[in-house]
Amino acid sequence: MEKASSGRVSGGWGSGGWGSGLLGVIIFSGSLPATRLAVADFTPVFVTSARAVIAALLGGVFLAALRQKRPDRADLGSLAIVAVGVVVGFPLLTGFALQHITSAHSVVFIGLLPLATAIFGVLRAGERPKPAFWLFSTVGAATVAGFAFLQGNGASLAGDLLMVASILLCGLGYAEGASLSRRLGGWQVITWALVMALPVMAVIAVLTMPQGMAGIGWRACAGLAYVSVFSMLIGFVFWYRGLAIGGVAGVGQLQLLQPFMGLLLAGAVLGEPVAWTMVLSTLVVILCVVGARRFA
Repeated sequence: MEKASSGRVSGGWGSGGWGSGLLGVIIFSGSLPATRLAVADFTPVFVTSARAVIAALLGGVFLAALRQKRPDRADLGSLAIVAVGVVVGFPLLTGFALQHITSAHSVVFIGLLPLATAIFGVLRAGERPKPAFWLFSTVGAATVAGFAFLQGNGASLAGDLLMVASILLCGLGYAEGASLSRRLGGWQVITWALVMALPVMAVIAVLTMPQGMAGIGWRACAGLAYVSVFSMLIGFVFWYRGLAIGGVAGVGQLQLLQPFMGLLLAGAVLGEPVAWTMVLSTLVVILCVVGARRFA
């Protein structure tokens, strides 16, 4: 696995940061449906801690096998922010949210994540997108928010507030990780953040683990496996590389596509209803992604 270059790569959708970012978004699209499956039989706290432990152990093998240099002491603060945002905060809050709302309802909030990531990219990574970028980004976020309002299925104030809080923490973790990836490399950032959180997450996992497997279905186990291996580790390999190369604000707009990919999975895997307005909203969002990419 290679370190991300500090330069930004331009070109087609299949090259550089945008290609890596898109692969990350595709992988992340299954996160909320998989979490919904997992929290049906496991507690949100156990799912959050167990996925972090599994991913940390797998990532630690790569760090040791490839003899990766330990982060500098100056990087520990940034790694802690990444851990709080994407290792603990987002998984835990979405896990609790999914006890109140459906997966189909929750995934539309992910459409607000590009705007949160862009804002934190300005605050933490020093990026300065053009004014037109903010226009496309805001229209895209408004489209997703409008879609969530019109859909209305499975609405819950508690669930919605938890999702908003999770988006803010995740956006912070994405922007901080992208900045750090330019020095450490994309997969190294998430792996070191997981290793940093491992002692605490391991204790929590042991304290909250089920007493037995009776009543734990295979679908919940499959959901836990997905969020542990793909959502918590493999997806970040591509995502942080994409953000580091293509820019936090620009590549971050690809997340506008994630709600609609997630809705398709929610319908196919969970059998949850998917509104027909998804098609029209998707077209608008794609245009916003193209526009944001142009002016990032």
